[in-house]
Amino acid sequence: MDVTKNQSLNDHRAQKLKDRQALSYPFTPPLCDAKVVYVAKGVLWARLSMPMGLDHINVYILEDTDGWYLVDTGLNTEENKALWIALAENYLTAKPVKGVICTHFHYDHSGLSSWLTEYFDVPLYMTHGEYYMLRGVAATHECSGNEQDKRFYTRSGFSAGYAEKVFEACKKDPYITHYPPHFFRLREGDVFTIGQRKWQVWIGEGHSPEHACLYSEAMEDEPALLISGDQVLPEISSNILVSSIEPEGNPLAQWFKSLKRLESLDSESLVLPAHGPVFGNLHIRSKQLEQHHKNQLDVLRELSVSYIDFTALDALEVLFKRPMQPIEKLMALGETLAHLNWLINVEELTRTLCNKSDKFIYNNKLK
Repeated sequence: MDVTKNQSLNDHRAQKLKDRQALSYPFTPPLCDAKVVYVAKGVLWARLSMPMGLDHINVYILEDTDGWYLVDTGLNTEENKALWIALAENYLTAKPVKGVICTHFHYDHSGLSSWLTEYFDVPLYMTHGEYYMLRGVAATHECSGNEQDKRFYTRSGFSAGYAEKVFEACKKDPYITHYPPHFFRLREGDVFTIGQRKWQVWIGEGHSPEHACLYSEAMEDEPALLISGDQVLPEISSNILVSSIEPEGNPLAQWFKSLKRLESLDSESLVLPAHGPVFGNLHIRSKQLEQHHKNQLDVLRELSVSYIDFTALDALEVLFKRPMQPIEKLMALGETLAHLNWLINVEELTRTLCNKSDKFIYNNKLK
């Protein structure tokens, strides 16, 4: 199936460059070398390694009067364990670590939560929804290849053989093997007083069920700070996806609501994201992210007008042109389904199960 996108590849690259130039970047990012950048008083920025296309995660170290809090953990690798030990030796010897805060359950953010809490003998802080997702994924893997999973992916357009490839790739995932047996719960509006700053828990949805950000208002000669995790990133859009766990979910609607809520935060906030550089112009970036997903919805609208019916896999191949490995295609399908489910919920598309093929077929409801 070949449908022309609203923008050519060159137009897409030009738009990304334009979006990037609309933001401000006051710091040179650290390397994955156990060195930090001081973002504000008592706020340290370090990077850990990720052996994949997205090659790093930012972690933040917050200084209290009598210790330190670590925000996000990195992947569960020996290299990252060594980096944490080196960071502690380089910067944290004068006071003890007091706690580990994970923004959400994804393994680049919480994969070392068990090891770090044991190593420093400190508690874990997470929202309820994220902690139990972490436990569930660590215990079973999110995509286990049971009958429900198989039906979910084959009805979306995967062949049975390709679905098996996806399941085998998921089972080889090495990064989450343990989880802390207990946690301290974060709730919307909770406040951490850490050093001179008060950090308010701000919860977003869409990328993960109950994603915690930390927001601190401006103080004296320093701007407001938002530790955003994956809720706001400067250079890429976070995955907004539907999985077999909640096949009728509408995470894109929650994502749009969360982006709208960001407008209540100080527009001059400095954003400390999980990936990419620390940046300014929060409200501009939230609008850019909203527009990105609206563009994706427009591509699917065009597809639905051009073709009588199509599968989720057909839609995926229009939205994502590049070759993908099984795990990448799994995530791309989830993102595609998130946009299709949004269009169903606003009654622009219908979805029916074809008895002959046992696949879901999408149609434009407005034609």
